[in-house]
Amino acid sequence: MVDRLFSEARLAELYDLLAPWGEPDDRFYLPLVMAADSVLDVGCGTGQLLREARSAGHGGRLCGLDPANAMLDVARVRSDIEWILGDLTTVSFDREFDLIVMTGHAFQVFITDDQLRVALAAIRAALTDSGRFAFETRNPLARRWERWTADYPMDVVTAAGDAVRYTNEVELPVEGDLVSFTSRFTSPSWDEPQLSHSTLRFLDAAALAAFLTEAGLVVDERFGDWDRSPLTTTSPEIITIAPTTDC
Repeated sequence: MVDRLFSEARLAELYDLLAPWGEPDDRFYLPLVMAADSVLDVGCGTGQLLREARSAGHGGRLCGLDPANAMLDVARVRSDIEWILGDLTTVSFDREFDLIVMTGHAFQVFITDDQLRVALAAIRAALTDSGRFAFETRNPLARRWERWTADYPMDVVTAAGDAVRYTNEVELPVEGDLVSFTSRFTSPSWDEPQLSHSTLRFLDAAALAAFLTEAGLVVDERFGDWDRSPLTTTSPEIITIAPTTDC
């Protein structure tokens, strides 16, 4: 049986099942969104965060940006939010947002210095002079990828009743700050497994701060977990809130 790459539509179908609303990161970001008049969610996926904010009474501008049309097809269940197909290299904004968020560790997809600089420059350009950028990355010192193995599967059931198992297989050895892995999705209802290949960058706190400063952003708040505990060597996350240097 030959594995094939995971289809965008099927991934969108499973996205909210694998990351259901109500997790600690959702509870962290939602108050930030509710407190901002205009919000851009970069890599919004199915738009859970913005949809929940609108349902909670957010009356300002909410805009989701994602390169996957199948994800946005799910998001478009709410027509009172802007959904834009693209990414930070294809869409530009000019000082339009009080808050920009990147959730779900989306920040880690920028695997080269040039990609990161381009993204941060676009984020800075999109923020108002008093705007803030909030995002998280996994703390490399915690080495979370060592627990991304087939021994720790996730099992979900789709709306059609298909039982799906999700596992990750990391390419070893891991060298430097890049971690490559394959996500495998299997179901008795499918003819063959579905695969999704990814590479993420694990930057430490000092490197993150240097890139942000270069882009005209400054680290204002930093946490090691969603309960706002301080960042330590064993913290699972590096959660950053970075206003512009004009604030």
